[in-house]
Amino acid sequence: MRFSSALLVAASMAPVVLGGPISYGICQSGCYAAAVICYAAAGFTFSVIVATPAIPPALLVCNAGLAACSAVCNTTFFASTP
Repeated sequence: MRFSSALLVAASMAPVVLGGPISYGICQSGCYAAAVICYAAAGFTFSVIVATPAIPPALLVCNAGLAACSAVCNTTFFASTP
């Protein structure tokens, strides 16, 4: 019991660190995996596309989802982790 109390006190005094590049990379990997799945569900291969009126609406939805997911990942780079 005494050991766990000492560990709790020591952990509460530990400095807060940034999530950093590792959490950002993990998050981006998840975003791009979801984009690949989205493209595959639409019947396409994930790659760079040029914005033209001929792009199927499903791919625009996939790209919008990827952009939103990537924006959330940008916050994880600066989020504090105890």
